[in-house]
Amino acid sequence: MSAGSLALSGLTRVFGATRAVDDVSLEVQAGELLALIGASGSGKTTTLRMVAGHDTPDAGTITLDGKDITNLPPQRRDFGMVFQHYALFPHMTVEENVAFGLEARRIGRGVRLERAQSVLASVGLDGAGKRQVQSLSGGEQQRVALARALVIEPRALLLDEPLSNLDPTLRRTMRAELRETLRRLHMTALFVTHDQEDAFAIADRVALMRKGRVLQIGTPEDLYDRPVSRAVAEFIGRARLVPAVDCGTHAIIRIGEVERRIGIAADRSVSAKPFTDALAVLRPESLCFTSAASEGAFPGTIVGRRFTGATMTYDVLLENESIVEVASADRGMNEGDRVGVGIAREPVALVEA
Repeated sequence: MSAGSLALSGLTRVFGATRAVDDVSLEVQAGELLALIGASGSGKTTTLRMVAGHDTPDAGTITLDGKDITNLPPQRRDFGMVFQHYALFPHMTVEENVAFGLEARRIGRGVRLERAQSVLASVGLDGAGKRQVQSLSGGEQQRVALARALVIEPRALLLDEPLSNLDPTLRRTMRAELRETLRRLHMTALFVTHDQEDAFAIADRVALMRKGRVLQIGTPEDLYDRPVSRAVAEFIGRARLVPAVDCGTHAIIRIGEVERRIGIAADRSVSAKPFTDALAVLRPESLCFTSAASEGAFPGTIVGRRFTGATMTYDVLLENESIVEVASADRGMNEGDRVGVGIAREPVALVEA
């Protein structure tokens, strides 16, 4: 099985007056895992459908290892596909489900069952070939769907919300298993998900789409710590965006009577000039509690609290009437407590308002 590189160039799809996908260009290197994320209607699923050959682009090209496959039918594109609902055949055994794609390629029964057993072992289902699909757990069914996509030895995998049908606990386990399997097989993968945690846990890089366009492509850390726009900062993770003065090498935040100088990311790529109207991206884990009287602390009042596992997340009403979230290991504070909010982690991302 040899991984291929996948490239989209100027891909566009128009439905009436709506540009569902608008001039999308990206590249997935051989062996790379790239996730397309975005809200409903952002264009991610339409993009995947065009790559798979189930929808025809109005403009642009799709290439696999430099070969233009834009107009090829799905069965000639050399992709494996994992569907959201797995699409397994209930009347077939596990190995028959996996071998189905080989049967369509006129490969003899003995050979196709042998290859099915081999790929089942590669996804952790060695010995499960004779079982009925209905007897499998959700996680096992997901692995059968993955094995069926892999058995045809594709150059790349396309995955449509591959974990959406799993309960939260199993989902966390399967994230790790899916990434480990794809990495071990050095498989190129493009997958769609609306779940940021899935994307961040599995993907090498993430492409965020909005209204048919790609807003930013980068590692999960890039999108979280260095968003290139307000739209990216608001979509990724949780954050409070507060007005700031961009001084080029640093920024100034003023809330109420308190003014604080902060370090900002040095690799902003949207503009070489300071932003005229800037916003600082304050995430819960980048803030901390201090004494309300501490120098540089923003005074506030706790107006909400919720348990989030390793930390407690507090909503704090500041003097400018904005509310920030603060993640803290201290579980002993309560609504109504007066606190000071400091900045625990710099540099802070800055985006244009």
